[in-house]
Amino acid sequence: MSTNPKELSKSAVLFSRAKKVLPGGVSRNTIFKLPHPDYVEKGQGCYVTDIDGVTRIDFANNMASLIHGHANPEITQAIIEQVQKGTAFTMATEIEIEYAELLCERVPGFEKIRFVNSGTEAVMAMIKAARAFTGKEKIAKVEGAYHGAYDYAEVSQTAAPKNWGDEDQPASVPVANGTPEGALNDVIIIPYNNVEKALAILNQHKGELAGILIDPVSHRVGMVPASEAFVEALYQWTRANDALLMFDEVITFRVNYAGAQQNYKVAPDLTAIGKMIGGGFPVGAFAGRSDVMEVLDPTQPKVLLPHSGTFSANPVTMTAGLTAMRLFDEKAVDYVNALGDLARKEITHAIEKTGIKACVTGAGSMFRIHLKAQAPNNYRQAYANEDEAKGLKLLLSHLFEQGLMMINTCSAMLSTAMTEKEIMILVEHLTSGFEKVIEQYPSLKKS
Repeated sequence: MSTNPKELSKSAVLFSRAKKVLPGGVSRNTIFKLPHPDYVEKGQGCYVTDIDGVTRIDFANNMASLIHGHANPEITQAIIEQVQKGTAFTMATEIEIEYAELLCERVPGFEKIRFVNSGTEAVMAMIKAARAFTGKEKIAKVEGAYHGAYDYAEVSQTAAPKNWGDEDQPASVPVANGTPEGALNDVIIIPYNNVEKALAILNQHKGELAGILIDPVSHRVGMVPASEAFVEALYQWTRANDALLMFDEVITFRVNYAGAQQNYKVAPDLTAIGKMIGGGFPVGAFAGRSDVMEVLDPTQPKVLLPHSGTFSANPVTMTAGLTAMRLFDEKAVDYVNALGDLARKEITHAIEKTGIKACVTGAGSMFRIHLKAQAPNNYRQAYANEDEAKGLKLLLSHLFEQGLMMINTCSAMLSTAMTEKEIMILVEHLTSGFEKVIEQYPSLKKS
């Protein structure tokens, strides 16, 4: 990498080209940053090297999609063998059956499954399936929860104090300009982990709701697990009101061998999954009760939800995903979750040592750092004030400069390619980062 400040980096040069042909110079806003995004050269295990020659530890893992890190040799070899046979066909494949069998055997609530091409598509189709099955239009979702780029799923994911309304009756807030008013009216917003307030809102819409959509460890809400009481209450409400309980486990499927739903006594009627189940390729799926999934069945006299996709269940993705999930056995789940436990424990020690107002939340192999003294329990508590937001930006910048890649909420998604060594390197640089934040923003130091 050039040390001449007048000489542009290779990433800066590429960004100049990108801005001429891509809106804002990027194809996904999550990788955008000023003065320019960094462009990758290669990844191996838990390390990524950019085109300017800088190598960093990857705690983002492409937003939770790489459970085994980069270029896993077994997945890579399986992909090569399949690509040599062909990449996509207007025919069914045996491997989609084999993969469906593995996932349905793995999760008790998965009686039937349908593969799609992204987490967004999985949630979208799951919502449509709930509507087709119940004949009702409205859904309920948690304030602040992210469920992909779909009008109904994204309502209130970016709600803020200026527009989120009263906690007893949260407003349905659009994300994109021009969101149809009808979409806002058809999405009922409930507070996370508050049984009394959630049920009071749901009871105002008896007979109207096709289902309730929740992420059991919602990243955007604060990466705090949904309480057993909250999940149980929503489950019982849906039983009493002819509605479905839908889990978005696109990210959280990594939490346990059978997903985060393994932690609860009740099972969702439908579940959307994605990210890591593609083995590094674009993927999504939704699964659940046979009678609900029957709305997709083309052998029925009337198909309630006609559904297809050109690249759904393509053999390359199925091969990569099946290989990845076979590798992510119970031993691997325990290993990476133990790394998550170690990270949360050591980060907590670093917080105590530096005296910063901070906490760490998460579950399994996921964690998120908040510049708050107390762990949030819902989206409004997790929402960062001005100093907290600036402090997080400074912390993330410091970590990146020290050779660590995090998700821009100061969250991490670990991989099986990691060891305790990488965790302790992170803790070391978090400690110096916390001290830097306190120095810049004294309000974030405990009194």
